[in-house]
Amino acid sequence: MARKPKPTVERYGGGYRINLQFEERDLIARLMGEMRSLLLGSTDDDRVRRLFPTAYHQEGDRAMDDEYQRLMREDLVTSRLKGLDLVEGCLGTVGAASAQLSDAQMLAFVQALNGVRLVLGTVLDVDEDHDLDDITDDHPLVGEYHLYAFLSWVLDWCMQALQAQAGQGRSGQALA
Repeated sequence: MARKPKPTVERYGGGYRINLQFEERDLIARLMGEMRSLLLGSTDDDRVRRLFPTAYHQEGDRAMDDEYQRLMREDLVTSRLKGLDLVEGCLGTVGAASAQLSDAQMLAFVQALNGVRLVLGTVLDVDEDHDLDDITDDHPLVGEYHLYAFLSWVLDWCMQALQAQAGQGRSGQALA
């Protein structure tokens, strides 16, 4: 009888365990480094626009939104950089079969991974009507689409683990 594989992300003790292959964890760690470069780069880089959403959407509110961005961007960048630091620290354990995360680290992991996914989605111009199954192997950006799908898959596992935790009481028993 074959062994059942471990879930990609699971509750473990008082936190979470991420069971990814070394190459997958290394890929995510490298993506975190690329995200760091983007965050510290130009403020008008269109690839990061989804990370700094518009606060004022009405016509004529451009000046108010510019002021909001000027006031808040540094705080948002600092928060995202701290999250990247946490993720890189968790995933950087050489030779470990899995990464152990606390609740705070798991939330930082989700935020950081979703940030990378948002940037990649911007580059690929992914929207709600986009069907990744329609991308053929000869598409010039097929690798990027596969990466987007991989990040979505890991995020889905993370959300399942977080939702499983939300459905548990303090004693670990399911809430009725």
